[in-house]
Amino acid sequence: MALLYDKETSRWLLQGTTLSYGLGIHENGTLQHLYYGSKIPFITDLPAPNKAAIHHSSFEPSGGIIQQEFPAWGGMYYYEPCLKATFPDQVRDTRLVYSEHRMVEGDECEELIIVLKDTVYPLLVHLHYRLFPKHDIMERFAVIENTGEQPIKLDQSLSATWHVPRGDHYRLTHLAGKWIEETQIYQDEITPGKKIMESRRGNTGCQANPWFAIDRGTATEDYGEVWFGALAWSGNWKIAVEYSPFKLLQVSGGVHDFDFSWHLAGGTTFQTPAFVGGFTRGGFGEASRNFHRYQREHVLPKPNSEGLRPVLYNSWEATYFDVNEEGQTKLAEKAADMGVELFVIDDGWFGERNHDRAGLGDWTVNPAKFPNGLKPLIDKVEALGMKFGIWVEPEMVNPDSNLYRAYPDWVYHFPNRPRTESRNQLVLNVAKLEVQAFIGEMMDKLLSENNISFVKWDMNRSLSEVGWLEAPTEIQKEIWVRHVQGLYNILHNLRAKHPEVAFEACSGGGGRIDLGIMQLTDQVWTSDNTDPYERLFIQEGYSFAYSAQAMMCWVADAGKWVRNRAASVSYRFHSAMMGSLGIGGNLLNWSEEELEESRLWVKEYKAIRHIVQKGDQYRLISPRAGNATAVQYVTADRRESVLFALMHSQKFQNPFPRVYLRGLKRDALYQVSGFEQPLSGSALMNRGIDLDLRSDLASKLVKITETS
Repeated sequence: MALLYDKETSRWLLQGTTLSYGLGIHENGTLQHLYYGSKIPFITDLPAPNKAAIHHSSFEPSGGIIQQEFPAWGGMYYYEPCLKATFPDQVRDTRLVYSEHRMVEGDECEELIIVLKDTVYPLLVHLHYRLFPKHDIMERFAVIENTGEQPIKLDQSLSATWHVPRGDHYRLTHLAGKWIEETQIYQDEITPGKKIMESRRGNTGCQANPWFAIDRGTATEDYGEVWFGALAWSGNWKIAVEYSPFKLLQVSGGVHDFDFSWHLAGGTTFQTPAFVGGFTRGGFGEASRNFHRYQREHVLPKPNSEGLRPVLYNSWEATYFDVNEEGQTKLAEKAADMGVELFVIDDGWFGERNHDRAGLGDWTVNPAKFPNGLKPLIDKVEALGMKFGIWVEPEMVNPDSNLYRAYPDWVYHFPNRPRTESRNQLVLNVAKLEVQAFIGEMMDKLLSENNISFVKWDMNRSLSEVGWLEAPTEIQKEIWVRHVQGLYNILHNLRAKHPEVAFEACSGGGGRIDLGIMQLTDQVWTSDNTDPYERLFIQEGYSFAYSAQAMMCWVADAGKWVRNRAASVSYRFHSAMMGSLGIGGNLLNWSEEELEESRLWVKEYKAIRHIVQKGDQYRLISPRAGNATAVQYVTADRRESVLFALMHSQKFQNPFPRVYLRGLKRDALYQVSGFEQPLSGSALMNRGIDLDLRSDLASKLVKITETS
């Protein structure tokens, strides 16, 4: 069993493949964290709860400093709380003690549920621990219940607090950036105090991603203890990394408490999003691979996640708003000839959408651009052997639109304040049930009346002036959460009605990448930046947290973003083939030679995509380390592998660094493309291979296949 309980000592031990997680009940009734790290065999290996406290002085809690599993703000607790509540009599102090627990066994997941109760007030907290032993991953969330009749106000309601063993020299790894520079890797020494990573924009955000990793300052790709985790939430979020002078380190995260409160009426509950975590001794590489496997098997929606993502063409960078049936047909013919499997028409097909200043919200086909609706184009696309996809941005509206003129109060706004426009648009109040109904009915009609297989769901601005005049005063600060809940509800219903349709999450680039949206969408748009060299840095950071199967990567026109850095067709494809492949250039301007070479690379990708999308990823050479990048993917049975090697710029005629492969069978023989004689897995991993890359923006794809 993965869940062990010792009734005599009130301790629990959760056992993964290589990790253990322990907790127990302190003598004062508090649920106490006891252990999180490498696997220990027996529950008696855990320290006794009453002996795990630190005693210092009268200036600290008299009962000793203990690592609380779900700390509430109350008494002499001075660190980041998971819960802060205000009771009907205006008491703002919460005391949670153990009440009961239950354990649920499953085939792939085992769950421990511990119920805490306030010592006086009718407040229960149901703590959920869902352990996936195969992946050494745990989902944690809380269900907060008001069992009384009068309302309780929740001022802060985080999902969980993770603790690492008491110690020195910890390091934080996290992802940050901005538009066209998403998921950049930052590493900082953790010193006493608190570091906050957050979004207060209403979406996940390009500026930071809700993922973290902690190590002892010495972990590498292949070795070292790493504690890591991510939030499954697509709205305002906060992760607080707090290190005390007593060498105690905790990471708390969940829905942001900024401008937040929740009116917990009598007899109701509030469920926090999951805060997912894991541990490994195999460095950042093994942490990523464990997390990727968990996402592919338990996060991405089935049945789509069980298959392979198709090669996609998107018309945005070819036409922008100049969309019409004739032009899209010409692009579709070029895309089909290249081997594309999914043709996606982007912005500009609806309403008066000739630019970004009008039409958003009027989701009817523009008759001037498509006189007979979308059906003729869809029929043409299907006759060419492709499926059809479409772009939408349902959460937004232009003031210059029929929708806004009819329902001006459907957008977030405050009285006596301007309605700030960004990209000439406002945000619909998706917290309103009528807005959810409008979006759901509009999308259902679009998908029911047209044979659409794919939806790119965009969100091109953050929230502002988040007011809802008609709503009761007590729920005004719930809007940030209710918007995301409304979005999730819409997508859930659409997937139930149209299970054959795949969805992509997009938000002005990579502003909506998180485990929450990944439960409802099949892939995510990683960044608007399609420069193949700069993408190496974006994709590396993304890979620390998320699976390649969900990562959308486009081959764009040469020099699209950096005019004096026009890469070859092969380099652009090699950069984009490290995820789910898409093509976004203007194919009408590509030469016959470029189109012919592209056909070959699309065919090559189809032959290896099962390795890339479903395989284990190894970051062999980081683009941050110098002028080279090498990334390897290996199938689960270790019989097939593919290596992408890219030279950034030539320097002093130095050769490409020697590449040491990973993840192969040591005693098996492998045929390596470009090498005459088979080599053993041991030789490939220990002796390595040399690749002849000697010019700027040179690249190579190497296939490794077991010979017997």
